[in-house]
Amino acid sequence: MQELTPENITQAVLDQMASTPNPRMKEIMASAVKHLHAFAKDVNLTPAEWIKGIAFMTAVGKICTPARQEFILLSDTLGLSALVNGLHDETAMEEGTNTSLLGPFYRETTPNLAAGSQIARHVDPGTEIVLYGRVTDVNGKPLAGATVSLWQTSATGLYDIQEDPASVDYRGIFTTDAKGLFMLRTVKPLGYSIPMDGPVGEMITAQRRHGMRPAHIHFLVGAPGYRELVTALYLRDDPHLADDVVFGSSGDLAVDINPKDPECPIPGLPSIRFDMRLSRETEADRAGGRVGADPAAILKQPA
Repeated sequence: MQELTPENITQAVLDQMASTPNPRMKEIMASAVKHLHAFAKDVNLTPAEWIKGIAFMTAVGKICTPARQEFILLSDTLGLSALVNGLHDETAMEEGTNTSLLGPFYRETTPNLAAGSQIARHVDPGTEIVLYGRVTDVNGKPLAGATVSLWQTSATGLYDIQEDPASVDYRGIFTTDAKGLFMLRTVKPLGYSIPMDGPVGEMITAQRRHGMRPAHIHFLVGAPGYRELVTALYLRDDPHLADDVVFGSSGDLAVDINPKDPECPIPGLPSIRFDMRLSRETEADRAGGRVGADPAAILKQPA
């Protein structure tokens, strides 16, 4: 029987997992073990620190509900979501609109709305804006019938799923017309803090990070035969555009609100124009390309 030591324990674990029949699972788990063991050696992890880490992960799991996904929030704030998203972007066959994070507040139960509809149930005076644009392929060909799903926070800086999981607000799915155009009314988005009342918030506080996201609106855009686009627009004048706590913002996705846009489809209102280009679908896209999911759907996944 081999005597296990810090020097040979890693190989012993790899040898025991060598019979894993799924080659991808074998590859991922072997790499995970190597890096986890190297991490423990690198920081000389103590038993007290190890159990504190276990307690932290347990707390993250306990706070997850069909309306709150703390593990996605953890992944986002560690930059892992952005990294996985970037790796997926490198599999695209064409360069379309830059992507962003789906985030932990996406919901599959989003209503289909007619062009020009207001997605907010309550609109304070002076906050309404028009959001419109075109969805095309990478060469500028309009994509008729594309679905444009979007969601954002309320005027209080919270998503509907945070305020009342049973309600649906500040969200909608629109369909592009024959010219690839979509158009809706909403309210000016606000920058906001991620949830700070859980274990991830405690981590952010301990790291002396601000926990803020710049003002943005999320998009999930799809059309048959094209790569699903997960992206967001960000207001250029937000003070946290350059230091987004979840590393999702991008200067290429920054926009301005135009107070007097001559092309605005609803005259008299300030507007944002946000055009998007979709690249053609690949085999990798058919396997699933979203970094994130509806919190309720994650809890339904088989173990």
